[in-house]
Amino acid sequence: MYFCFEIIQIFKYLCGSFEIIKKTALNATSNHVSLKSIYFDFLEITKARLAISVVFSSLAGFLLGVIDFHTDSWIVLLKLAIGGYCMVGASNAFNQVIEKDLDALMDRTKNRPVPAGRMTANNALLIAGFLTVIGIVILYTINQKSALFGAISIFIYTSLYTPLKTITPLSVFVGAFPGAIPFMLGWVAATDNFGIEAGTLFLIQFFWQFPHFWAIGWFLFKDYEKAGFFMLPTGKKDKGTALQIILYTVWLLLASLIPALGYTGRLFISPTATIVVFLLGIWMLIYAIKLYKSRSIQAARTLMLVSVSYITVLQIVYIIDKFLR
Repeated sequence: MYFCFEIIQIFKYLCGSFEIIKKTALNATSNHVSLKSIYFDFLEITKARLAISVVFSSLAGFLLGVIDFHTDSWIVLLKLAIGGYCMVGASNAFNQVIEKDLDALMDRTKNRPVPAGRMTANNALLIAGFLTVIGIVILYTINQKSALFGAISIFIYTSLYTPLKTITPLSVFVGAFPGAIPFMLGWVAATDNFGIEAGTLFLIQFFWQFPHFWAIGWFLFKDYEKAGFFMLPTGKKDKGTALQIILYTVWLLLASLIPALGYTGRLFISPTATIVVFLLGIWMLIYAIKLYKSRSIQAARTLMLVSVSYITVLQIVYIIDKFLR
């Protein structure tokens, strides 16, 4: 009954938010903007594909942390998915409001809703604020730690990472903190505890951020340069940056193997899973080395795609290994 009550409360919050979005949509429709375009602009302002991949990390962390999966677990899983999407969507919406003028300078972002003029900054800010409130409330119904980490993630991403992008390459280091929270957040949601297990999941996704985002910064270097974003560690597409990508890929490989050592509490992987994880790391390392050798845009793009596959497959391997033991 308690969980039913919580779901009803969450549904009320979501309905309230939907009404506001609906009103915005109706106003836009009166200005000859279709409901379909409003829907797609909402997906774009929240960066739906990125948000879904982040939510997947949270759900993976939850499945690794949960002990007995039962009916209540499905409810928490649903809350985590909705709350997680809201938190990531809020961060992305705030980011696009802050960077609206810079986004207009880059080919990759100039057609986003705000710089393209399809959505006002105030409406985007309204959406961001609503998603923040809804996300924190939903995560709070799971446990206080989940809400706290969700709020910290939004704060760091919006208030520190975003403004630092035009100041220093260290912005990637700062941004790696909110980027690493989702995997760990799932464990905290399942256990209401931040210990060695959650810390290990955080560490894995933290090291993953660097080769992933530096690869993006490499093949989008000219576009980022238009807006004055400093994304590469040396500021250039040189051997120094490529070498750091290799080094952080090695750190990622080592961090991913920590659960095999038996020092991370309930988070551990079998010898078979250890071999698979090691081979995954070698696979990604090969493409990092290829970037070092060629220093080409295509090699960077390929490494980015490999990094996305790496973290997804790694999480799936961890989950399968847990439930097959």
